[in-house]
Amino acid sequence: MFGLGTPELIVILAIAFLVFGGKKLPEIGSGLGKAISSFKNGLRDVEQSGKGIINDIPGVKEAVEVKAQVDKVKNMGNIENVLK
Repeated sequence: MFGLGTPELIVILAIAFLVFGGKKLPEIGSGLGKAISSFKNGLRDVEQSGKGIINDIPGVKEAVEVKAQVDKVKNMGNIENVLK
């Protein structure tokens, strides 16, 4: 984890405790967790909308199907070469 060991993490937590105090640390941790969760959800939404846009472009589905067929034929050729 970024090259940090247990002693380094303990020192960082001790400094955070001294700076923010015991009452603020749970609030900060909770806020940080919510922010990370929100960021991950946003990334997931962007990825899904990107896939939706690509699928809506004319010809993309057909191109994907053709590629799958070509890959299937290539794999058949590789299997025949292995059996010889």
